[in-house]
Amino acid sequence: MLLCYVDGKFVKPEEAVLPLSDLIIQRGVGVFEALATFKLKPLMLTPHMTRFINSAKSSGIENIPDVEFMKKVIRDGVAKLGRDARVRTFLTGGDAFDTEKGCFLNPRFFVIFDEPGYLTKEEFEKGMTLNPVPVGRNEPSVKNVDYRMTFKAAAGVSDVLYCPGGEITECGHSNFFLVLKNGTIITAPLSRVLKGTTRTAILELAKKEGYKVEERCPLWSELASDNAAEAFITGSIKMVVPVVKVGGITLNNGKPGDVTRKLLDLYQKNLDQWLE
Repeated sequence: MLLCYVDGKFVKPEEAVLPLSDLIIQRGVGVFEALATFKLKPLMLTPHMTRFINSAKSSGIENIPDVEFMKKVIRDGVAKLGRDARVRTFLTGGDAFDTEKGCFLNPRFFVIFDEPGYLTKEEFEKGMTLNPVPVGRNEPSVKNVDYRMTFKAAAGVSDVLYCPGGEITECGHSNFFLVLKNGTIITAPLSRVLKGTTRTAILELAKKEGYKVEERCPLWSELASDNAAEAFITGSIKMVVPVVKVGGITLNNGKPGDVTRKLLDLYQKNLDQWLE
């Protein structure tokens, strides 16, 4: 961590504290967002904060700070650092649950600024290995702090891949895309997964480029078939990353595919339009 914002002020990481009474500690009640900055500007700040607020409301968290105030905290923190960073915003459950109103009335807002963690060229060429698990993520539309499955099931691999009932939904930290040999790109619909900001951008770029896009859950049988050409994931920090292996299945001979490379190139060339 490079810098923190908590209790209304910026502090050094070693000075940032939360009371043990907060329900994010006692019961895991909390939501968060993670975004990247480029050229000292937050990437897709508005959609990130919109999702942040929606996650909080869906979790029963009320008295959410004003969105423009939270945006200012993020921009001010980046300015104080004078360098690009990965920014994570949090809203906690506070100290108590109001049983009469059925909500958390006194959330705490804090922000962590740390190293950007951009993907290197070597990491892109290596690609990612995913561990499939036969379950789905709870409340996929909510970005809460419960990431136990990603630690439990992703040991020794890059990430976990949720595959409930033979369908593929998403990764623990990213949206998943399967590319067929005819060039069709398939990714799960928003009714089943988190609305990824990079996911949205990639779908727009792919459609403009002329790719056929299907928003449905890719099937495990499709991934395991000869018709599967390549796969990739998208995320705010990672951008677009090739998936070279899922369980015992190797894709595109273990190398990044042409569609993955093309979409990453398009995304990077259009990055400035999403900076805020």
